[in-house]
Amino acid sequence: MGAWVSEADSAPDAVLERLSLVLLDVFGVTAAGASLPEQKALCRAWRAPEGPAPLIGAGRCVATDAAGWLNGMALVSLELDEGNKYAKGHPAAHGFPAVLALAAELDSTGPDTAAALLAAYEVASRFGRATRLRPGAHPHGNWGVAGAAAGCARLLNLDPGATAAAIDTGAGMAIAGHFDSATDGNPVRNAWMGASAMSGLVAARMAAAGMARNTGTAALSLGTLLGEFDAGELTAELGTRWDITRGYFKRHASCSFTHPAADAMLALRDRAKPDDIEEILVESHALGAGLSEVDWSNRLSAMFSTPFAVATAALTGEIGPESALDDPAVRALARRVRLVPADDLTARLPDERATRVSVTFTDGATLTHEVPNPVGDADHHPLTEQDLIALLETWLPRRPALVDRAVAVSRELPGLARTGDALRELAGDDE
Repeated sequence: MGAWVSEADSAPDAVLERLSLVLLDVFGVTAAGASLPEQKALCRAWRAPEGPAPLIGAGRCVATDAAGWLNGMALVSLELDEGNKYAKGHPAAHGFPAVLALAAELDSTGPDTAAALLAAYEVASRFGRATRLRPGAHPHGNWGVAGAAAGCARLLNLDPGATAAAIDTGAGMAIAGHFDSATDGNPVRNAWMGASAMSGLVAARMAAAGMARNTGTAALSLGTLLGEFDAGELTAELGTRWDITRGYFKRHASCSFTHPAADAMLALRDRAKPDDIEEILVESHALGAGLSEVDWSNRLSAMFSTPFAVATAALTGEIGPESALDDPAVRALARRVRLVPADDLTARLPDERATRVSVTFTDGATLTHEVPNPVGDADHHPLTEQDLIALLETWLPRRPALVDRAVAVSRELPGLARTGDALRELAGDDE
């Protein structure tokens, strides 16, 4: 793996096209997260010094480490970041904030930056495939740190041995975060992605200094302590199977496990008047069957509630950054949503994250709709560049110039002579 990261210098056109889409999503979603009052308050409290790396959408350029951490948090704060069902999490969010911040600092070439981003994604995804976390563990900030380290090592032009040591060191800095932090609405969950960016930078710098060692740390941290680890997944089809082409984009501001239920509810919405609904039964695979909370307390806990997502979809037709959290009608309908696991749907993992929604009405009639994956999955209604642009324009209605910059940089980055100035333009003007 170290040799592949260090020496690979080309990727198929289809992979580069997908990288462009993932970059567009990362830029836009990070900017949307940066606009949140709590993220602005954190940036003020951080008091980061001026530097070479942009706080995307926040109107400032700061020190590399601060940019990596704060952009990582902003990227995941609205639950809109790209993900991958095979990795069981978010490879891009683990690695891209660190790589982009370091590329801005180094003023790296476009081809080098693209190669580093692909290395970050592919390594993170394979570590995600290799790791089976213990029940209750959240995937943010653990298996994906290795990807951040890989991408940064590539930008620093480390040799195969040093790159392998950086990857192993990154895997040794895993966060042991509990999934209940998300469902309870604790923003520490967002900080785990900031920690991934910082740890990836640290691991690569340690390797550059000759301090890092490759001792099989991943098997201990991700395996012995946090779950189970299958090292064979790390090099499976490396360089021929590109996991970045198999991910998903989000159109709902909520956990991906809630998306199929929301999509199914939207398909039934024209025939399901909320006042006539007696109950909404949501049958889900085992991974999503625990998101049943009906008493969310803030945005984060709501985004991890299937009843919130289903009720909001039924009543408003969308789940977005501006969706109301305290609408009495949404809370009343959410209390009529029942979420249960279904063995037949669990059996279809990982290729499908299927969900079945049945709406029972007060007159006894029932409507049922089943979806195999959420809209936006590479295998089910994949989103195009125009689809992503339309979503970003909705999420950033007062930032058209920033959306235009994100589109331009995402398209042009792999061919740029130098990336520093283009990346810094993504800071935009402070909203």
